Amino acid sequence: MTETPRFFDELSDPAGAPRPPYRQFDEWFQAEDIRRLRQKSVDAETFFRRTGITFNVYGAKEADERLIPFDIVPRIISAREWAKLTRGIEQRVRAINAFLHDIYHRQEILRAGRVPWQLIANNEAFLPKMIGVTPPGGVYTHIVGTDLVRTGEDDFFVLEDNARTPSGVSYMLENRETMLQMFPELFSRNRVRQVSDYPTRLRRSLAACAPPASSGKPVVAVLTPGIHNSAYFEHSFLADNMGAELVEGHDLRVVDGRIAMRTTRGFQPIDVIYRRIDDDYLDPLSFNPDSLLGVPGVMDVYRAGGITIANAPGTGIADDKAIYSYMPDIVEFYTGEKAILKNVPTWRCSDPESLKYVLDNLAELVVKEVHGSGGYGMLVGPAASKKEIEAFRAKLEARPANYIAQPTLALSTVPILTKAGLAPRHVDLRPFVLVSPDRIDITPGGLTRVALKEGSLVVNSSQGGGTKDTWVLEE
Repeated sequence: MTETPRFFDELSDPAGAPRPPYRQFDEWFQAEDIRRLRQKSVDAETFFRRTGITFNVYGAKEADERLIPFDIVPRIISAREWAKLTRGIEQRVRAINAFLHDIYHRQEILRAGRVPWQLIANNEAFLPKMIGVTPPGGVYTHIVGTDLVRTGEDDFFVLEDNARTPSGVSYMLENRETMLQMFPELFSRNRVRQVSDYPTRLRRSLAACAPPASSGKPVVAVLTPGIHNSAYFEHSFLADNMGAELVEGHDLRVVDGRIAMRTTRGFQPIDVIYRRIDDDYLDPLSFNPDSLLGVPGVMDVYRAGGITIANAPGTGIADDKAIYSYMPDIVEFYTGEKAILKNVPTWRCSDPESLKYVLDNLAELVVKEVHGSGGYGMLVGPAASKKEIEAFRAKLEARPANYIAQPTLALSTVPILTKAGLAPRHVDLRPFVLVSPDRIDITPGGLTRVALKEGSLVVNSSQGGGTKDTWVLEE
């Protein structure tokens, strides 16, 4: 008989007393009428619907846009906890940028045998067209979303590094705006660090990465696939709040060696493209010739120093789940330090011994596609039926190199509001990191995703998860 796992409760200590970050909140909550709070929860949903914050679920039978459920109980992090996290995140992001520069130039880490060359050469996220290309300012990952989970007082693990086009920042901002409107009195009791200046910081960070061809105040544009994309709300939201242009591929063309956008005054050059489309669709002349989303010739302009693309093409090699298992080595190789933030133990199914272990223990493990995202294409062994496990076993045996496996972590819990009052649910955290040539800027907070089903460990919105406001307290 297996022992029921003990989960770290971020709200309460083992004696049931509120932990220091939650003391002020707990005092306030105890004095509140639960009916008022339930009504506030309904009001919050109305606010989100009115604002238009929706997402699409790919592959869903209903093509309707959905609201991500929002829970009104904040996730609260102390200044001490946050200080440790920021040190670890900054170290990791520096290592990722150094790794990307190395992989597309001298490949010292491969020569040293710290990462197998096959893992790079045979990886679909590796872009040979980026070999020898140095982005403006030497920055590859301008925006990083580092997914973290917590298992104890001081135990944080990196679940994955989102180095391509991390999403979710609009939810972080709107969650905070909603809480400020609903519960202004809570913010007078707690000194919470602000996140609302993220668009300004993003604009400043992107402008600092302008290419050599730029002159005057850098012009920034957000490149979106269009209104049918699941994150279109976020694209338009960020463009609007940054004071940047929102453009689609057909709005842009190459003019006199620069990328220019169509305006009422003719074509005007732009300096920085914050792209929200995948590498494959970026330039039909360099990648997928059928792409209608990108800009023909943008890669030639990029290589010539005429445009900055954020994030740089080819950054996907750094957040590939097969590479993930080498991140502690990568951090040590480029920083000379042990990784502050730990990795989750990982079995690479491409290795025959690891594969055997995974196949023998499928019911206890989480198995993920190397290139998967959004919670799709994964198996959560403890929550899966025998039939689902056997179906997944066949896929794993057919393409073992396509998968990694990890233990089922005892994710920490934070409270959500239910009909009966507060109840614990599992969470993760995605802080957002901005990188420019002279600084790394980590927004104090991030997106907390919460598994709304009791006992569930799957927090993805596409799989039924919700979000919360994330508070980082001042010292």
